[in-house]
Amino acid sequence: MGIFKRFSDILKANINDLISKAENPEKMLNQIMIEMNEQLIESKKSVASAIADEKRLERQMKDQLAQAQDWEKKAMLAVRAGKDDLAKEALLRKQEYAGLATQYKEQWESQHAAVEKLKSSLRQLQGKIEEAGRKKNLLIARAKRAEAQRQIQKTMGNLSDTGAFEVFDRMAAKVDKIEAEADAMAEIEDFTADGDLEKQFKALEAGDTSTDAMLAELKAKMQIEDKTGKSET
Repeated sequence: MGIFKRFSDILKANINDLISKAENPEKMLNQIMIEMNEQLIESKKSVASAIADEKRLERQMKDQLAQAQDWEKKAMLAVRAGKDDLAKEALLRKQEYAGLATQYKEQWESQHAAVEKLKSSLRQLQGKIEEAGRKKNLLIARAKRAEAQRQIQKTMGNLSDTGAFEVFDRMAAKVDKIEAEADAMAEIEDFTADGDLEKQFKALEAGDTSTDAMLAELKAKMQIEDKTGKSET
């Protein structure tokens, strides 16, 4: 069971170090999951080694039992042959292997119980790591939302501090002024154009009147001259 204590100690040390240095929650959580899975792999290797020891003890126990049974058969064979001394020697050998088998059985049973506990702990550990993975995804999503909200608040604060929105108001006032000036210029041009046109018509009217007078004067002169010429004739 010491492997899981080591796992916990190593993991706590790594997590505390990561948290103290954490700036990016997503990066930190991903790194923690990497650490946890690496330690899980090491724990699986330790459990696998314990299982291998259990199987080795089981094989040794069965081998000693087989040897004991074999010497018992030899003792029975010696008895049938009327060789009791040889049968006794075979029984002593059987007793020796049976004793070893008993010792291996005790070790195997103890190892088997320990392995079963290790397997149960390993399953619990793997379940906790899988749960941690699910929590990691939720925490990352929450962290992203919080960061987005923080950026929005920061941006709004910067805009408020620098008076960025006031710039738009000032630009709008400036555009209004430019538009008003353009309208004024257009109105002046229209007024000037109307005045010139009016002057042109007045000049034309004045010119027409002078011409009529000159024409009437010419006709009067011609009539006088015609009368004068007739009288002389």
